[in-house]
Amino acid sequence: MAEAIGKRVLDKGWLAARSTEVEFTGIQLTTTNPPSVPTSPWMEAVVPGTVLATLVSNKLVPDPFYGLENEAIIDIADSGREYYTFWFFSTFECKLSNNQHVDLNFRAINYSAEVYLNGHKEVLPKGMFRRHSIDITNILNPDGQNLLAVLVYPPDHPGRIPPEGGQGGDHEIGKDVAAQYVEGWDWIAPIRDRNTGIWDEVSLSVTGPVKIKDPHLVSSFFDDYKRVYLHTTIELVNKSNWVAECSLNIQVGTELEGNLCSVDHLQTQHVSVPAGTHIQYTMPRLFVDKPNLWWPNGMGKQSLYNVEMTVDVNGFGESDSWNHHFGFRKIESHIDSATGGRLFKVNGQPIFIRGGNWILSDGLLRLSEKRYKTDIKFHADMNFNMMRCWGGGLAERPAFYHYCDIYGLLVWQEFWITGDVDGRGDPVSNPDGPLDHDLFLFCARDTVKLLRNHPSLALWVGGNEQVPPKDINSTLKNDLQLHPYFESFIHLGSSEEELSPVLKDPSQYLDGTRVYIQGSMWDGFANGKGDFTDGPYEIQNPEDFFKDDYYQYGFNPEVGSVGMPVAATIRATMPPEGWQIPLFNELPNGYVKEVPNSIWDYHKYIPYSKPGKVHDQILLYGTPKDLNDFCLKAQLVNYIQYRALLEGWTSRMWSKYTGVLIWKTQNPWTGLRGQFYDHLHDQTAGFYGCRSAAEPIHVQLNLATYFIEVVNTTSEELSDVAIEASVWNLEGECPYYKVFEKLNVPSKRTVSISEMNYPKSKSPGPVYFLLLKLYKISDDGILSRNFYWLHLPGGDYQPLEPYREKKIPLIVASLTFKSGSSYEIRMNIQNTSKTTDSRILLSSNNFIQESCNRDFVMSSLESHIPERKKGNSLFQKMWQNFSREDCGVKVTEINGTETETETGVAFFLHLSVHASEKDQKDGEDTRILPVHYSDNYFSLVPGEVIPITIKFEVPPGITPRVTLDGWNCDGHTVL
Repeated sequence: MAEAIGKRVLDKGWLAARSTEVEFTGIQLTTTNPPSVPTSPWMEAVVPGTVLATLVSNKLVPDPFYGLENEAIIDIADSGREYYTFWFFSTFECKLSNNQHVDLNFRAINYSAEVYLNGHKEVLPKGMFRRHSIDITNILNPDGQNLLAVLVYPPDHPGRIPPEGGQGGDHEIGKDVAAQYVEGWDWIAPIRDRNTGIWDEVSLSVTGPVKIKDPHLVSSFFDDYKRVYLHTTIELVNKSNWVAECSLNIQVGTELEGNLCSVDHLQTQHVSVPAGTHIQYTMPRLFVDKPNLWWPNGMGKQSLYNVEMTVDVNGFGESDSWNHHFGFRKIESHIDSATGGRLFKVNGQPIFIRGGNWILSDGLLRLSEKRYKTDIKFHADMNFNMMRCWGGGLAERPAFYHYCDIYGLLVWQEFWITGDVDGRGDPVSNPDGPLDHDLFLFCARDTVKLLRNHPSLALWVGGNEQVPPKDINSTLKNDLQLHPYFESFIHLGSSEEELSPVLKDPSQYLDGTRVYIQGSMWDGFANGKGDFTDGPYEIQNPEDFFKDDYYQYGFNPEVGSVGMPVAATIRATMPPEGWQIPLFNELPNGYVKEVPNSIWDYHKYIPYSKPGKVHDQILLYGTPKDLNDFCLKAQLVNYIQYRALLEGWTSRMWSKYTGVLIWKTQNPWTGLRGQFYDHLHDQTAGFYGCRSAAEPIHVQLNLATYFIEVVNTTSEELSDVAIEASVWNLEGECPYYKVFEKLNVPSKRTVSISEMNYPKSKSPGPVYFLLLKLYKISDDGILSRNFYWLHLPGGDYQPLEPYREKKIPLIVASLTFKSGSSYEIRMNIQNTSKTTDSRILLSSNNFIQESCNRDFVMSSLESHIPERKKGNSLFQKMWQNFSREDCGVKVTEINGTETETETGVAFFLHLSVHASEKDQKDGEDTRILPVHYSDNYFSLVPGEVIPITIKFEVPPGITPRVTLDGWNCDGHTVL
C-alpha cells in the first residue's frame, strides 16, 4: 500500500545513550544490534530537545534550574566534548510504491551529526541554524521497518566558564554558528551541554516524482490597499529520470469555523521539469480584490489566508503539496527626522512600538507549540506589538512565528552576533565572528527561507550591539536588499502596471520585503551609530521616565529593570535556604544596598535599589517581614515601575520617541530579573502594569507634571469622550472628584488634558488612591481605566501598612464554562463598602470589548444555581452582564457580615487558580499554570464592580479552585 503524500513528524519512541557507553557502531545499531528498550546505557530521549533535557527527564542529573543544582552538573569544559556526544535512536515504518520518494528531514541539529539508516551513513554538516534533508528512497528496508541512529556532536568550541562568569563566558562559542547564551550571561547560568542535540523537528516527507521546495509569497498593494497581487516563486525538484509534465496549482482561501476553508482564488500553470533537475518557477501574479489585511496587535484584526500549493504530475497524480498561513500586509520603516528613531508603518499607518526583548522559551530547548502559544499570547495580553529575538539566542522556530502571526506580534529577528562575544566583550572577544563565514551565511539564508512567509516577521538585524564582520555584513546587505516596491514610502500610483516590467518579480528575491539593519544600535536604534546607548538596566524612580533629560534617542532597543516573581515560585524553584529575603544594609549616604542570599545571586537577582540614585522601592512600603511580604511588596513595585516606563515613553509619542523594547519580557530559566512572567508561566504584577500602559487607547497620569494625559494610538479620532478622576483616601472618602467632558483626541496622538491638583489642596493625605476613567459620553462605555496609588513628594507608602487590617467587603459572582480540560470563568467582583459621596461615579465599569476573540469559546456549563435573595438589587447588578438567565452563577461574599461598617478601597487584589484541596499534597505547589486573566493585581473603590475573565486548562483528574487575596484581603476561595 502506498505511503500518503505529505509530512510525518518523528517525535515519539526515541532512545538516547552516551556515545562512550555504546559498544556498537552506527552501522551495527541500524542493522544487527538495535536497542529495543530503554535499558542502560539507553534511556528515553527528548526529541526535539537536547542531551541535557534528556538527562534531566530521566533524572540522571538534577534540575539545573532548581536552586544551585546546576553547579552539580559537570560542564562540558571539564568533561570534554565526548561526555555530551550522544546517540539518538528510533524506528519508523515506511514502504513506498512506484515513483514515490521520501526525504528524512532534520530542521535543526546542534552542532553536527552522523546519520545512519539501515546500515547506510550520511554525515551532516555543522551549524545550529540550518536544515538538513536526506533522500532515503533507495535505502529503505523492503519490509518497511527502518532503523535510524543519529550521533550528535556538541559545538566545536564550547568554551570555558571563567570563575567570575561574564557575558558569554570566555566567548569561545562565538567561533561557531550557534546560540551564544549557553556560556552564561548576566541573566542566566551556563548550559552545561551547550544545547547539544536534535533540537527541532524530525520528519519524513513523502512525494511523487516532483517535490515542492521553499515557496516564497509576497504581496503588493495598490489603490490604497484595496487591490493586492500575490506573487509566488517556487522551487521544483524532479527526482525522476524523465521529464515531468506538471500542473502547478495555487489556491488562496479564507478559514472558516470547524477547520473548513473557503477557496477564494485559484490558479493553475503547466510546467515542464527536466529529469533530475531543480528549477525555480515564478507564477503569474494572482489578483485579490479588497483583501482583509493583517494588522499588528492593537491596530486591527490579524486576518490570515490559507495558501495551498499542489503539483500534479502527468501519469502519477498529486506529487506534492504545501500550505501556509499568509497575511496581506506591507511593512515599511525609515529614520524619523523629528526624533531620530526608526519609525515603522504597517499598511501605511504609523505604529508606535511598545514591546520587549525575547531570548527563547526554554534554556534546554524543550520547545513546544503549547508553550509557544502561551508565551506569545502573554505578550499580546500585555498589549505589546513587537518582540525582538535577541542575537545571542535563536533563529526562532516556525511555531513561534505562527503564534506571532495569530496574535499580531511584529518580530525583529537578529542573526547570531553579540557585542560581548564578537569583539566588544570583557575581555575583548574575537571581532571576526565565527571561524566559518560561509557557514554563517548559509545558515542565514536558510533561516530567511524558513521564516520569510510569516506576516509577523518585520525586519532582519545583523547582531546585538555589534555588526557582523565586514564580509558577512556586506553580503547580508546584498542578499537582503529591498525590492524597489518596498523601499520606504514609495508611492507607485493606482495602477499595478506601473511596476516596471524590467524589475524582477519580488518573490524572486531572497526576501526583498523587509529592511536589513546591520546592528541593534545602528540606523534609527539607540543613537544610530553603534555606541552603547541602550539601557539602563536597573530600578528607576518612576517619575524619571517622564522627564526631559531621560533617554535622549528616538528608539530604545533595550531598557530593563526588576522582575521578582511571586513567593510561590520561589518556594517551587528553590530549597528553604533560598527563601531568605535580602539584607537591607544602610549606607552612609542614606541609601540602602540589598544583599541577597547566594541562591538569589546565582539566579541573577536584580535589587530594588540603586544606591546614589534610587532609594529602595520595597522599603517605601516598610521593611518586609518574610518572603511573602517581600514578594508582595515587590509586585507593587513591579506594577508601578513598568507602567511608568511605558507611560513615560508613550507620553512623548512621536515628539521624542518612536518606540521602546523592554529588556526583557521573560526568562528561559528560573531567573530573577527582567521578566513579566516566570519560567513556570505565572505573571508578575509588572505584566498587568504593562497591559494597562500599552492599551491602544489609554488615560494616564504624567508622574513628572501630574497632568492627566490621553493616548490614542489608533487610526481613528476619539470624539465626545470624557475623563472621570477621583481621589480616595485611606478612610474611604473621596476628597477630590472631577469630570473633564467633551474631549476630542486626534488619531496617533498623546494629549495633555489638565493637572490633577489634589496634592496642592489644603490637606492632602500622605498616601492616596487615584482612579482615572476615560469613557464615551454617549453610553458611559469605558475606554480605559487606570488606578494609581501615590504618596506626597518626599513621602513613602508606609501608611499603607496599617491599611492591611481594614478588611473591605467584597462580593464575587462567577460563571464557569468547561469544554474538555479547558475552563473559562467569568467573574464580576464588587467592592460593596458604602460611601457617603453623593456624586455619581462610573461604578459599573461597562468596558468596551474588542470585537475579535482569538481564543476558545465555551459552550457547556458546570455549576449549580444558587438560591437568589429576593429583592437584592446588588445581586441583580452583579449578574446583569451575564448573557443567560438562570445560568449557574455562584456568589461568594467576603468580609460581608462581620465588617459591614468598613469602607475603603479594596487594594491590589490578586486572583490565582489552584488544584482543589483534595488533590494537593503537603508542601506541593498547588497552582495551575498557565492562566490567562483579563486583569489581575487590580483595586476597587467603594461601590465599584469589575468584570474579570479567566481561561486555563487543567491536568487530568484535577478539580480547579480560584482564590482571591490582596493587600487588605486575606486569601479566600471564591470558586
